[in-house]
Amino acid sequence: MDGVSNSDILTAVKNIVTGLNAYTTAYTNVNGAASAAAISSATIVKASSGRVATVIVTTAGSSTGTVYDSASLTTKTVPIYVVPNTVGVYVVNMPTTNGIFVSPGTGQVLTVSYS
Repeated sequence: MDGVSNSDILTAVKNIVTGLNAYTTAYTNVNGAASAAAISSATIVKASSGRVATVIVTTAGSSTGTVYDSASLTTKTVPIYVVPNTVGVYVVNMPTTNGIFVSPGTGQVLTVSYS
């Protein structure tokens, strides 16, 4: 390859890898890097800022639940999502500033994907 040095090729490869790494990190954060399963009572899923990716209702229960932007079981001032009492997968994709507090409805069992 005339006019192209090994250094140029390696720099180009490095830039591609750096870009892919940034994309993968962003994708994982939006789609949830972790999950909390079998939530059947009020639970702090994450005690710092993050993102709620999905809520899976595995048992419907008799009332709706709520996801709050909070790191305290007693602070329910910033609801970000009302969890339906219907079995299914629900994409939430909402950021939180304070934490992720999940309060299932009566009889509900939930799984939350978050980052």
